[in-house]
Amino acid sequence: MDSMTNLPIAVIGAGPVGLAAAAHLLERGLEPLIFEAGTTAGAAIDEWRHIRLFSPWRFNLDAAAVRLLESTGWEAPRPTALPYGRELVDNYLAPLAATPAISSRLHIGARVTAVTRAGLDKTHSRDRDTTPFTVRVQHGNGETRDHTVAAVIDASGTWGNRNPLGTSGLPAIGEDAAADRISSPLPDVPSRDRSRFAGRRVLVVGAGHSAANTLISLADLARQEPATRILWAVRGKSAEKVYGGGDADGLPARGQLGARLRRLVQAGTIELRTGFGIASLKSLDSGVVVESVDGRTMEADVVVPCTGFRPDLDMLRELRLDLDPAVEAPRQLGPLIDPEFHSCGTVPPHGALLLAHPDRDFYIVGMKSYGRAPTFLLATGYEQVRSVVAALAGDRAAADTVQLELPETGVCSTDAGTSCDVPAATPADSGAGCCSAPEPVLVGFPTGLSHGRQGSN
Repeated sequence: MDSMTNLPIAVIGAGPVGLAAAAHLLERGLEPLIFEAGTTAGAAIDEWRHIRLFSPWRFNLDAAAVRLLESTGWEAPRPTALPYGRELVDNYLAPLAATPAISSRLHIGARVTAVTRAGLDKTHSRDRDTTPFTVRVQHGNGETRDHTVAAVIDASGTWGNRNPLGTSGLPAIGEDAAADRISSPLPDVPSRDRSRFAGRRVLVVGAGHSAANTLISLADLARQEPATRILWAVRGKSAEKVYGGGDADGLPARGQLGARLRRLVQAGTIELRTGFGIASLKSLDSGVVVESVDGRTMEADVVVPCTGFRPDLDMLRELRLDLDPAVEAPRQLGPLIDPEFHSCGTVPPHGALLLAHPDRDFYIVGMKSYGRAPTFLLATGYEQVRSVVAALAGDRAAADTVQLELPETGVCSTDAGTSCDVPAATPADSGAGCCSAPEPVLVGFPTGLSHGRQGSN
């Protein structure tokens, strides 16, 4: 970056990790240029503002962002409290985006459609490392502009780019045609979306915490609307992964969620179908017929797709990326976060060294850096951007010294809708201690933390 010191650094996404990156850049005397596809900072999280995170505030605040906020008189929330998505936005991200240092550099309604090297497609190598980047952006006024920048930090997340309902990574036959029968991945069952589910046959698909969260909300609705029937389909032979570690879970709210879900299944409130890989969906006047690969069928009025998310890499097609073939994370990071072997708390600290790609000074961070792995925590993303910004500033020692203390947990799963933070719990008035949240993030959330269809920008 030495030859481009007068150029700004593009940050794609104004979610928790993107704004944290901007705060670290400012502390290092570097100039951030922040692009957010949504209408507000934290737009993706705002879509699941009714969800409560598993992780307390102390894991959800970035140190540089806090220092910037405190310089304006902001007071931090109680560190042990479990925030809802709306609190993460209203009490943290919105004030952070409103600080003069951030607001003057933040472009709202600005969707990044492509990133490349200025004047070079991915086949050209000569002078590549010393050539600035071009970031093409569709701005809210309808104008498309190319921005020249020294480096790019992609924190656009994965929210809005869900995995399909079908097996083998493909949409089920008829899935697109049945779109009007498929809800959002994390619906607001008790409030905004209540009329869509009350008294209906609802099929929840997935074996992650987003599924657990939705199932518990539906069970509460069924107590008030007895005609509501709850079906649950998982591909595996059992739902033990979703039930999780119970009292042994490092995030107690998540352990409570799994225990309550098990009781609801045992009581028959939720009808569980295991080994149910979906082959096709067929819309009828009375609902939708969902058929498994072994020929079993279920009928439902609405299907909730809690199948997880995947990164949208289309805008990066002209960059030279090095991605793990399994989880689509940076190649060196992939084996460390593979959900078949790692949970949220067993992922080792990592920073710029493991996040680097062949195109120098380009980094994918946050939920998107985990590709298809759902084991992401916001605290992980904050350490990522601290290290990445140190590397961009030329402070290699700080970039390579990565430290992170995470809660121990063994309950992450491959279908966990967003992130380990965003999670899962039970209604706030149930006595179980917390409501729940998406696995962006989300963020953590659907930490997800979104850049329009991509996630948390």
